[in-house]
Amino acid sequence: MDYEEAKIKFISTWGSLGTLWGINKAMAQIQALLFISTKPLSMEDIMEDLKISRGNTSMNLRQLIDWGIVTKELIPGERKEYFSTEKDVQELARHIAKERSRREIKPVIKILKDVSSIKDDGTAKTKELIKQTQALHDLAETADAMMNKIVNQEQNWITKSLLKLIK
Repeated sequence: MDYEEAKIKFISTWGSLGTLWGINKAMAQIQALLFISTKPLSMEDIMEDLKISRGNTSMNLRQLIDWGIVTKELIPGERKEYFSTEKDVQELARHIAKERSRREIKPVIKILKDVSSIKDDGTAKTKELIKQTQALHDLAETADAMMNKIVNQEQNWITKSLLKLIK
């Protein structure tokens, strides 16, 4: 397999996997292209390489910037905007985990807390709703706290811990 074939395969696969971490295919493909690029890319570079529209590229770059995994780069003498992504895989995973917690887990925790705090009218169905939503709330809160502890730990600690688990 030559470079171009491997590049296309990587970008395509990363794009498909993007839905697993809460983003659309084009957004993941843009991030993948930036991830393997040796230099920051302009919007035009990205559009040409991935064969996607200006609007799609612009919208997805904005979202990637919001996620904190893509940044604008200033290149002296250039009028175009250039973009790059986090190259450290562990740091990238930390950004994604933090953003998913903020966007997905924390809102669910809030809803579960609200639902499990309803007035107990003494009926079996109300007691069951309170019991089950409180259990889900506790589980989600514990999982989020554990993920935050892992994400906020020293990167070397994460690597060493994972290697110990694998061995």
